[in-house]
Amino acid sequence: MKIPKRLQPLVEDGLIDEVEGQLMSGKEAQVFVVRSHGERRCAKVFKEAKQRSFKQAVQYQEGRRERNSRRSRAMAKKTRYGQKEQEQAWLNAEVDALYRLAAAEVRVPRPYGFIDGVLLMEMITDAEGLTAPRLDDVTLTADEARAHYAKVIGDVVRMLCAGLVHGDLSEFNVLLAADGPVIIDLPQAVDAAGNNSAAWMFERDVDNMRRYFGRFAPELLATDYGKEIWSLYEAGELHPESELTGCFEHDTSEVDVDELMTVIDDVREEEEERRALLSGDRDAAVAEAAADWRADHDES
Repeated sequence: MKIPKRLQPLVEDGLIDEVEGQLMSGKEAQVFVVRSHGERRCAKVFKEAKQRSFKQAVQYQEGRRERNSRRSRAMAKKTRYGQKEQEQAWLNAEVDALYRLAAAEVRVPRPYGFIDGVLLMEMITDAEGLTAPRLDDVTLTADEARAHYAKVIGDVVRMLCAGLVHGDLSEFNVLLAADGPVIIDLPQAVDAAGNNSAAWMFERDVDNMRRYFGRFAPELLATDYGKEIWSLYEAGELHPESELTGCFEHDTSEVDVDELMTVIDDVREEEEERRALLSGDRDAAVAEAAADWRADHDES
């Protein structure tokens, strides 16, 4: 096939030997099957920012740290330079996440490099060596569903232990390879400790998997791994080998309304005292400034 424009520099640099064809085109990127160093790999070509929904991207980027202060200020002010740097940071996110998660033994595609907005990575295949299907495209037995669900839960635990939440995990972002489920599509991965939405994103990820696998093994619908795992994480007790039950005991104790109202009243009184103090200081400062002004003018 004709070599796509975005892949031409990689061909010229010898990173890609041949482009076999396009594998898919989504809202974030186009993926091509290529030959690289004698192996079949994937080349993920990210689309430009104007072709993606950055309203969603802003929420996912909360908590991502930018060490360079100039870039950080420019990104905050949304200057042209800042927008360019924000785009680059967004593109780097998936690469960073893949390396980080692969090191944490999460089953993700192995990355081979990131050049000019193109990510070279492992091609995920099924037992016959064909392109692995998405979970949404397969039918499972109850036993297969249970086994794959357990594998995915283990991977989201390892992911959280590595400090990341997928943020958009569903049957559309998991491939079924010869060795089991493989988690893909990570440009929106969020920092578990630095993003205020991380907890509900994590629970949504796990609930999406529960509902999907529950189609084939209905008893899985009764599990509540999301809240159980997150509670262990918040308590600092989560590790890759944590024993999970799939159950979570919700706090059903009644709220002491009188005690709560007392706390609220105390906070309100403290705030009123603080405001009064600030107002008094401000009035005193104004009076002092006025006296100084009059003294200066009397002398003149």
